[in-house]
Amino acid sequence: MPDTSLKAGSREWIGLAVLVLPCLLISMDIGVLFFALPFISAELEPSGTQQLWIMDMYGFALAGMLITMGALGDRIGRRRLLLLGAAAFGGASVVAAYAPNAEMLIAARGLLGLAGATLMPSTLALIRNMFRDEKERKAAIGMWTGALTSGAVLGPVIGGLLLNHFWWGSVFLINGPIMVLLLVLGPILLPEFRPPRVGRFDLLGAALSLGGVLAAIYGIKKLAVDGYSTLAVGSLAVGLVLGALFVLRQLGHASPLIDVRLFRAPMFSASVLVKIIATFTLTGISLFSNQYLQLVLGMRPLEAALWSLSAFPALMLAMVASVALSAKVPPARILIGGLVVIGVGLVVVTRITADSHLWLVLVGAGTVVSGVMITGPIVADLVLNSAPEEQAGAASAITETSDEFGSALGLAILGSVGAAVYHQKMADVTVAGAPGDAVHSARSTLAGADAVAAHLPGGGADLLATARDAFVQGMNVAAITGMGVVAACAVGVGLLLRRVPVVSAAKRQQEGDAAAVAGK
Repeated sequence: MPDTSLKAGSREWIGLAVLVLPCLLISMDIGVLFFALPFISAELEPSGTQQLWIMDMYGFALAGMLITMGALGDRIGRRRLLLLGAAAFGGASVVAAYAPNAEMLIAARGLLGLAGATLMPSTLALIRNMFRDEKERKAAIGMWTGALTSGAVLGPVIGGLLLNHFWWGSVFLINGPIMVLLLVLGPILLPEFRPPRVGRFDLLGAALSLGGVLAAIYGIKKLAVDGYSTLAVGSLAVGLVLGALFVLRQLGHASPLIDVRLFRAPMFSASVLVKIIATFTLTGISLFSNQYLQLVLGMRPLEAALWSLSAFPALMLAMVASVALSAKVPPARILIGGLVVIGVGLVVVTRITADSHLWLVLVGAGTVVSGVMITGPIVADLVLNSAPEEQAGAASAITETSDEFGSALGLAILGSVGAAVYHQKMADVTVAGAPGDAVHSARSTLAGADAVAAHLPGGGADLLATARDAFVQGMNVAAITGMGVVAACAVGVGLLLRRVPVVSAAKRQQEGDAAAVAGK
């Protein structure tokens, strides 16, 4: 008979609703500036470098501080850190909304990323404290995963709708009411967790973690955007060296930020691997599909974002199916199944041409995202149950940091593959009467070719047709590359998790909790 003492009550489920709201906002804030940047540029007049920092500062600060903040929450209390982060996130949002210049906006975006790093690992770690029943915890994690994905999808849409009626600062002010709600209801609905014995916080380890993550991601992004350069390669090398020093520091420290020996556990290693590869594929395909909708099919940005919502019901169905199957199917099969679905989506992408119907693009991209949604809840559950309860925050932060690395790798590898094919196909293209800079721009990117064509007689129909064909061929080759990476990941997951049954560490933890309750 199931132990009803482990079942969550109405307080826990209402608390979950409060927890997923900041997750929704954090993922929304990554893409909410897509539409706001032109308005910000017109008013604040940032330089080209400042524009890049306005876009990237949030993600850099978020990625760099996740591990540190996850470990800090494990020490000072997860609810306390969550509430401190909510207050900081709300305050930074107001500063960003009313920033008088680009420098202030960049600083506010950095504070938003720092505050976001306190929220994400705390929310997932608290779910472990609130939901002791395995089935309920998996359902809660599924909702948490759905909130993160929903925010990424809804961010550009909500940003576009707000900018149709209000000034650019409104995209930040929407954060305020949600954070106030979290600050009011959090102390009432959310439990506190802090281990009875906490070691000394490793400041040097935190610095190594921050420096390693920032340097590595910056180097990967520079390689993706600008190609080979001494700065990009040097930054990546520095990141790898600092990462190695961080690992050595954690192995020898009495109270590490994260026990890197967790990677010896097949469940943990497989989960991090799937997280990186799923985000890698998702980011790369999103890069191409968004450009296809706007530059090949000629949609406005908001129209493209709204069409992207058409796959939302399928995404939620995939997530629900994943959670339901996890009670009966071993995790390896579900993860491999999700990777197979991603692969099927990539196969569809390889069939897209410049003349394809809209539905083919939506099916291909939607299938890839559905596969990612299938893996998401299982990855989060395996990570939580691979780590000791006192390190749940730091372990959760590892998976979120993996997201950032996967995203950067997707842009760098798949983006570079597509760009290389485009450059090869456009190498011999000439534009009669156009200056050399315009020809170079047309040969570099589809957006450049679209801009050049707009100033040619007849809209540059021939140039556009050639550029669109080159772009789509690059997208096809990038999809084939992604298929190879996903297939290799599926093999690795099968080997790592081949002996992990349906009733895994999660069930053993539940039985331990039941024994503890019975002994009181």
